[in-house]
Amino acid sequence: MNLAGSEPALIGVDWGTTSLRAFLIDTNGQVMDGVSSPEGIMHASGKTFEAILDRLIGPWRKQSKVPVIASGMITSRNGWVETPYAALPLGARDLARALVPYDMASGARIHFVTGAMIETAGAADVMRGEETQIIGASALGLNAGVFVMPGTHSKWVEVSDGQLVNFSTYMTGEVFAALKAHTILGTLMEGDDFNQQAFEMGVAAGLDTKTNLLHKLFHVRTLPLLDKIPKVATADYMSGMLIGTEVAAATQHMCEADKITIVGRNDLADRYECALHTAGFACRHTPDDLVAKGHFRIAHAAGLLE
Repeated sequence: MNLAGSEPALIGVDWGTTSLRAFLIDTNGQVMDGVSSPEGIMHASGKTFEAILDRLIGPWRKQSKVPVIASGMITSRNGWVETPYAALPLGARDLARALVPYDMASGARIHFVTGAMIETAGAADVMRGEETQIIGASALGLNAGVFVMPGTHSKWVEVSDGQLVNFSTYMTGEVFAALKAHTILGTLMEGDDFNQQAFEMGVAAGLDTKTNLLHKLFHVRTLPLLDKIPKVATADYMSGMLIGTEVAAATQHMCEADKITIVGRNDLADRYECALHTAGFACRHTPDDLVAKGHFRIAHAAGLLE
C-alpha cells in the first residue's frame, strides 16, 4: 500500500513475542506502507534487535528521517529496552510523557511505549502493546466502552473518554493449548475443520454459571464417548466452553444493550463474535492497522511530529 501524494511523518513498530510489524505513517495518520517479519522477541535467531529493525525500516529511513515509535513485548524484560509499567487511568498524553528514548547505532532514535498495569485485591494485571491499540481506537471515534482483545492471553479493557480505566486478563488460549496437548481430553481431538454447532454448544455450556468449569470440562470427554458429539468436533466444543466461561465472567456486570468492540480480524476474533452473539451482545471489529493509529496519536501527543 502506497498513498500517492502523502508525506511520511512517522514509523510505527509493533513488536510482539512471535512476530513484528512496522508501518510507514503519513501526516494524516494513515498507513502508507508496511512490512512484517516472524522475528518476534522469542524468534530473533541470534540476531540483534537493532539489526532486525534496521533491515526492515532502513529503506524508509534512507528516504525520510522520520521519528520511530515502538510498542509491544519488545519493551518487556525479555525484549530490547525494558520500560516500566504505567498505572491507570492512561491516555495518549500519559503514554507520551512516559516514552523511553533509545539511540540506535544507525543514528535513529526510537521512542518506546511503556506498558500498563492495574492492581486489584493485591494482584496485578499487566499489558504491553494492547494499550497502544486502544489509543488507536479513539482515532475511529471509539472513545468509550468495552474492548476484547482475543489472544493467548486475552484482554478485556474498559475505556472512558479515550483513557484506559480498567482491564483484566484471561489465559483462555493458553489453557486451551495446555488441555489439548497435555491431558486426556486432547487424545479425543481429531480434525481441523471448524464445527460451529459444537462450538456454540460449548459456548452455551461455558455461559452457564451454575456449574463449575472444572466439572464441565469432563464433559469434553464424555460427550464423544456417548456419541453426543463427533470426535472431530471435540476441540471446538472445548474452545467454545472456555471462551463462553471467559465471556460470562467478563460481562457479568454489563447489560446486553452494550456493544463490545473486538480488536482484531482473524479466526479467533470470529469465535469471540459468535460467543458474544450467543450471550446476547452486539459487537464490532476494528481494522488491522489499529496499532499504527495508536502510534500516531501517542507521537502527536509527545510533539514528535512537529
